[in-house]
Amino acid sequence: MVKHVAIILDGNRRYAKSRNLPLYKGHYAGAQRVENLMKWANELGVEELTLYSFSMQNFKRPKEQVSDLMKLFEVFFRKVLKILKEGKDRLIKMIRFNFIGRIHLFPAHIKKLIKDLVSKTRKNNGLKVNFAFGYGGREEIVDAVRRIVKKGVKKIDEKTISENLYLNSEPEIVIRTGGEQRTSNFLPWQSTYSEWFFLKKMWPAFNKNDLRKAINSYELRERRFGA
Repeated sequence: MVKHVAIILDGNRRYAKSRNLPLYKGHYAGAQRVENLMKWANELGVEELTLYSFSMQNFKRPKEQVSDLMKLFEVFFRKVLKILKEGKDRLIKMIRFNFIGRIHLFPAHIKKLIKDLVSKTRKNNGLKVNFAFGYGGREEIVDAVRRIVKKGVKKIDEKTISENLYLNSEPEIVIRTGGEQRTSNFLPWQSTYSEWFFLKKMWPAFNKNDLRKAINSYELRERRFGA
């Protein structure tokens, strides 16, 4: 049974361009889809989501685009914090939010919102949502090695590295929307035995049936774990 689903949220800008909309409109539509996704995942029995929300490469985009994304993150995080405070949404108030990546690279106000989201949901026992934020798979492994060296660990094996990664769990499924068929430095260690699904559909057009199809397809496959 699928417990952990990871998704590369690709296609927001192309979605906007195809509709002659400003690029930021595509990102806002994508953020709305994330809200829907959390509900769909919960309904389909998924226990953990890991979402590639902002890569290390995204920092290299034009300043205006990066600024628009920061504004979007601020709006989204404040909205979730407001929902948590009101306590009216049963699903949201049980979600445990986590962020993986080089969070220190973000503006102070974004880091403060992230800290609040994590601290206010730390004890929740519902769906776990990991936002890969300022994330790069190679950077994650480098940072894991740095942690190990700093601890002075002498005996290093796969378990040692896994325990020092940002994320110490492995998704059964990785979905990439947007039509591209590459992994883009996303969870290279954790996705070694994951089943990958590449969809032509842009992220803002992703729906519950797409998620259900991926889960059903996974459950029909025979996982060999390299054997």
